[in-house]
Amino acid sequence: MDNRKIAWCITGSGHYLKESIDLMLTLDNVDLYLSKAGEEILKWYNYELSDFKKKKIKIFKDVTSSSSPVSLLYESVYKLVVISPATSNTVALMAQGISNNLVTNMFAQAGKCEIQSLVFACDTEPVVITQAPKKLVTLYPRKIDLKNYNALRKFEHVTVVDNISSLKKSLRKLIK
Repeated sequence: MDNRKIAWCITGSGHYLKESIDLMLTLDNVDLYLSKAGEEILKWYNYELSDFKKKKIKIFKDVTSSSSPVSLLYESVYKLVVISPATSNTVALMAQGISNNLVTNMFAQAGKCEIQSLVFACDTEPVVITQAPKKLVTLYPRKIDLKNYNALRKFEHVTVVDNISSLKKSLRKLIK
């Protein structure tokens, strides 16, 4: 039996944040990785870090320049890295091979260790209706956002999804 953990990463997007967290909470053996923006967005959407700790979820925050928690990938602690939800900024950084924060470093190092990553990208269609902290908003992703999304889909050891249904389906497949 594979008892390695899942590293669940949250960036600064509210797009399907609740659904992503609800899904994460159904899983056993999960650690939570937060970019600085991810930590901020949880507060905006009324999530308390103490609630995750009560559920025995270990939390890693983006507080070191070297993103030292990525070293757990080298020790075979994780079988999967999930980035859900992933902002267009995070997708752009990952698609260009830039790892300048905890989440993008987790993604880059997972790839280098041939550990599968599952990314729920937010800006994937010409029009996106999403939940902001106080209301639904309509967004119009730029051509560059769509280009980065499509580039990321071509990466080895990476599954990119664009909706919650696909996230659930891919997650079930990848953790078996």
